[in-house]
Amino acid sequence: MLAPDEVPATSAVRTAPRICPLCEATCGLTLTIEGTRVTGARGDRDDVFSRGFICPKGASFGELDADPDRLRAPLIRQGGALRQAGWQEAFDLIAERMRPLIQEHGPHAVGVVLGNPNVHTVAGALYPPALLAALGTHSLFTASTLDQMPKHVSSGLLFGDPLAIAVPDLDRTDHLLLLGANPLESNGSLCTAGDFPGRLKALRRRGGTLTVVDPRRTRTAKMADRHLAIRPGADALLLAALVHTLFDEKLTALGALTDHVQELDEVEQAVRDFTPEAVAGPCDLDAVTIRTLARDLAAAPTAAVYGRVGSSTVEFGTLANWLVDVLNILTGNLDRPGGVLFPLSATGRAPRPAAPGKGFELGRWRSRVSGHPEAKGELPMTALAEEIETPGEGQIRALISIAANPVLSAPDGERLDRALAGLDFMVSIDPYLNETSRHADVVLPPPPPSQSAHFDFVFNALAVRNQVRYSRPAVPLDPGLLDESEIHARLILALGEMHGSDPAQVDAAIIGRTLSRAGAPAELAGQLTGRTGPERRLDLMLRLGPYGLTLDQLVDQPHGIDLGPLRPRVPEVLRTRSGRIELLPAPLAADLPRLRRSLTARPAPLVLVGRRHLRSNNSWMHNLPALNGGSNVCTLQIAPQDAARLGLTDGDRARIRSAGGELDVPVEVTDAVRAGVVSLPHGWGHDRKGTRTAVAAARPGVNVNQLLDGSLIDPLSGTAVLNGFPVEVERSVQAIPNPSVCG
Repeated sequence: MLAPDEVPATSAVRTAPRICPLCEATCGLTLTIEGTRVTGARGDRDDVFSRGFICPKGASFGELDADPDRLRAPLIRQGGALRQAGWQEAFDLIAERMRPLIQEHGPHAVGVVLGNPNVHTVAGALYPPALLAALGTHSLFTASTLDQMPKHVSSGLLFGDPLAIAVPDLDRTDHLLLLGANPLESNGSLCTAGDFPGRLKALRRRGGTLTVVDPRRTRTAKMADRHLAIRPGADALLLAALVHTLFDEKLTALGALTDHVQELDEVEQAVRDFTPEAVAGPCDLDAVTIRTLARDLAAAPTAAVYGRVGSSTVEFGTLANWLVDVLNILTGNLDRPGGVLFPLSATGRAPRPAAPGKGFELGRWRSRVSGHPEAKGELPMTALAEEIETPGEGQIRALISIAANPVLSAPDGERLDRALAGLDFMVSIDPYLNETSRHADVVLPPPPPSQSAHFDFVFNALAVRNQVRYSRPAVPLDPGLLDESEIHARLILALGEMHGSDPAQVDAAIIGRTLSRAGAPAELAGQLTGRTGPERRLDLMLRLGPYGLTLDQLVDQPHGIDLGPLRPRVPEVLRTRSGRIELLPAPLAADLPRLRRSLTARPAPLVLVGRRHLRSNNSWMHNLPALNGGSNVCTLQIAPQDAARLGLTDGDRARIRSAGGELDVPVEVTDAVRAGVVSLPHGWGHDRKGTRTAVAAARPGVNVNQLLDGSLIDPLSGTAVLNGFPVEVERSVQAIPNPSVCG
């Protein structure tokens, strides 16, 4: 297999290895290339991590790469309309408009929005920290508060580091408990695993047990030994009851963690009211089943508890994520082979002696309008619209949006849509003119993925096996395009006094600061290899990392380097002030009364949950004909008994309403959802004027998040409640004004 630099661009047919950038599984691909066009993609059988596995998203790589709706040149707004422009003109306009605005209104008047795709690119991982440092703004909003922030907050409070996330040891565990996760559709999340389905099948083959807690009978639930169709939003209650049972029946066994854990007795007292009998009603699960599950986890030779989106984007998301780790700790399965362990990536922090750290704080500043506390330096995405709309000191007047589409992914997109239209200035780095980027005054398009290098800075730190892989661009940049890293670097320069300088200076400055912080000799900068600034930065991170690797080693082994199974890392990973696992941090203890009150709350008759599709990823893959079809449809799934009660039949249209609005949607009657639950997929609603996504617009679907007004959030993490919220459903007599076509 030849590297792209070894083959002329006119070569007829060749192949090139590539890491898939389309979801967290990071599978290895083999691309077939004719000239400079990707004509096929298959699983790379030699990939050290995924071993040839591929899903429909990966197979569509070529179609995504060549999507005719991808922007191929910058756009700037002139006379109220966007027109094509040159790169220099685009960055000149940014410098001309942004710097005076910052000087007049201060740095916090510039908001930054980072979307999910940022963690799938080299540039998205390397440059936003430098951008934020250049701006000095506290107005940061990311997709984390629509997804995973509860895990960061609970990990920060427990272990002192919000990035210390333990992942299930899928290849060695004997009992895997999944809550709110559907990896057969999503390929895993905060748990990077090539061929997640194959790993679950291997668990079953070796005699292990798979338990799935989910209100829907998903493909993953169908594979399980035990499926508990819990009432949505009750995961924290179930987990608290499991913890209660372990204490009540003397089943706790911390093992090697015993000397590294504090506040064990306090946790026992904190969960004393959450008996299986007390939570059975709110969870709609039998108390005997709950006790049996706790006993099975305690008795298993090894066990791993893993919760994801369904247990994070709910009312008690942070408490649920905390209790996941408490359960792993009490059964002795945290930091244990076959349990859950902390990965050690090749660019991660090299191991150092255990010592007390600075700990983790919430609420170091608050949002200006509603006073939401920051978490991990971020404010809730649900607060963005009000921060733009509300006059006064610190009002957001300009926005930099990078690979983000919050008009569809955040609650009440209609309000945010209006707010974005009122900004003084907006910059978007995005390959598409979508529902959010259409508001920008400058749109800077990155090149197609085949023309970009790839390294998984984030996902290698969440992988179920330590490994490292790097892909250079498979084909050269098209004339007129800029590498995404150069786009980011030039944007950073345009915001300061160095506009127009060589963008390589950004990387050089970061390398210098990194060497200084690491106490490494400055001469090391001259030893770094790599063709670009980002490659030199990667080389430095590898050299300073725990394995002492180099970029040249990765280039020489394009299918990756296997670094071995996960290993115990406590107390090395702990950064709490005590130097121990702080089992009951004060913010979590203070939130438990809210969970306790839910024991006697009256459940809503009908609640909504989202769902994932194997052929989709949030809002940014609906423009591919190969993926926008088949089972990937936007329908309202409803249980037969609820459909009969409401007079609905399969194929009818229903009107669904909640606090944020109402939608007209086709009905899919199915026993895949439990009674009292309806389900709509996330990421649809491609019916706004001014976008350029023809395939998505032809089958727009409806935006499920428009049912929300943004007032429902998990107070500790600021995460939007996107699942388990009450709705009303009735047969649609006539379509609501300007209805979205679904399905």
